[in-house]
Amino acid sequence: MKKTRISLFTTLALAVLMVGCSGLDKMKKTAPGVKYKVTPEVLEAHAGKVDVEVTVQIPEKYFDKKVILEATPVLVYEGGETAFPSYKLQGEAVDGNEKTISYTNGGSFTYTNSVPYNDKMRVSDLVVRIKATKGSSTADFDDYKIADGVLSTSTLVVNDGAEVAVGADQFKRVVSEQKMADIFFLIQQASIRGTELKKDEVIALQKFITEAQVAENKKFKGVQISAYASPDGATDLNTGLASKREKVAQDYLTRELKKSKVTGSDAEGFFNVKSTPEDWEGFKALMEKSTIQDKELILRVLSMYSDPEVREREIKNMSETFKVIATDVLPQLRRSKLTVNVDVVGKTDEAIKDLSKSDPSKLNMEELLYSATLTTDADEKLAIYNAAVVKDPQDWRAINNVGCALYAKKDLAGAKAAFTKANGLKAGVSQVNNNLGVIAINEGDLAKAEEFFGAAAGAGAELDNNLGIISIYKGDYEAAVRYFGNSTTCNAALAKILAKKYDAALSTLNANTKEAGLKYYLKAIAAARSGENDLMFESLRKSVSLDAKYKKMALTDMEFAKFIEDATFKAAIQ
Repeated sequence: MKKTRISLFTTLALAVLMVGCSGLDKMKKTAPGVKYKVTPEVLEAHAGKVDVEVTVQIPEKYFDKKVILEATPVLVYEGGETAFPSYKLQGEAVDGNEKTISYTNGGSFTYTNSVPYNDKMRVSDLVVRIKATKGSSTADFDDYKIADGVLSTSTLVVNDGAEVAVGADQFKRVVSEQKMADIFFLIQQASIRGTELKKDEVIALQKFITEAQVAENKKFKGVQISAYASPDGATDLNTGLASKREKVAQDYLTRELKKSKVTGSDAEGFFNVKSTPEDWEGFKALMEKSTIQDKELILRVLSMYSDPEVREREIKNMSETFKVIATDVLPQLRRSKLTVNVDVVGKTDEAIKDLSKSDPSKLNMEELLYSATLTTDADEKLAIYNAAVVKDPQDWRAINNVGCALYAKKDLAGAKAAFTKANGLKAGVSQVNNNLGVIAINEGDLAKAEEFFGAAAGAGAELDNNLGIISIYKGDYEAAVRYFGNSTTCNAALAKILAKKYDAALSTLNANTKEAGLKYYLKAIAAARSGENDLMFESLRKSVSLDAKYKKMALTDMEFAKFIEDATFKAAIQ
């Protein structure tokens, strides 16, 4: 009897198990009837990750009411795989919180997620891996391919396309110099006193004229004379005085110029002369600087009245104050201001370039920094900037520019040390912050690079270029296109390809004059996306001829997946 009960129990258990398995087996067998729409159809890498959106359409009378289904999208590639986070669906009779699918009507479910990108994903399949559970029974479905992956064009951004910014020189080929002197006159007089001509500033003016005349690199540009009368007295009288003071000052300077044998002083426009009959502006300026009693009252009179006669009357009514003004202020307004202008012409480019090599110590700092712009040789630039460091170790530009030269020579460690030192000499300089950001990009620290670039406003076109690179890394391709502007670099063209501006990308690459494999590889991608197959084949052929690494890259690039078996494609990358 006991044996009979055991057989009955076993029979019932097996019956339940078979029922469970039959539901799972049916779902497994008919799993190809489940439809998957993957967006994008070929997965793409952006901002260092692979995003996926899968819409699952489950047919009617498929999903067993008691089944829980766990599905995992997996990127499978040579040497490994990367799984996206799993999702679960459940039948109507399951007590749970997952998405419920009707047995009678079926249903749909949309899944979105992402995984970090790695280069092995360039050639991969996206499969869905399913485990179904019904009660105590489980079934593993066969992997089911739902998409190809991964389009990795965004990873073609080149870090060495980041641009450093030099500390600019302030060199000017022509520098203006001027010398000024005041000649003062007695009240109501216009003759130049001998004592005025013996003053230090007048003697210095005479010496300036003499030295400029004999100097080979100096050229007279003209003379300015401004003559004034003080604002006391009748307007007609002051007008005549100012005019006479203008003339005697011009006569004096004409004699001095002739004495020094300055040519061209008689040319039209060489003398620029003017007279001011009543120098109220000068009077106001002197009053503002003075400690005279009733100073504020006098300034108020000047602001209240514009009529010169009213002004003069109101001020003279302050009898005691006016005595001080007549003694301390008005004499300073009875004058002629003489200004001699000279252009100092600097060394020629050839002379500067020669000295930068033979004896840089004979160049001043601005000439030395400027000389580095006269060569494209990185070693020559480095030698010049090192000489600039010797000339002035505290000038941040010199050591910063050493870093720029080292960066051009791909010495990142040396460049970083130089930029760090420049930052220590003067913190907060936009060019230095830009350059430290460039180092951070090359070290793969994009967050640090962004921080430095955020503090580099005003660094110039180099900063815009670098922000364009950051934008590519962040997947913001429209922003990248804006930052690159009219740049013709490969990174600028890449941004346009990623922003789906293929004609613009081809225009950028056509304007790029450098012969580099990457340029033609990008051109092939833009052509492939535009359906210009002949241009694609031609560009691939050129790319491979310039850099053999693009042969292997093209063979594993989903951009050219549909051409892998094409004879012309195979021939192009040989």
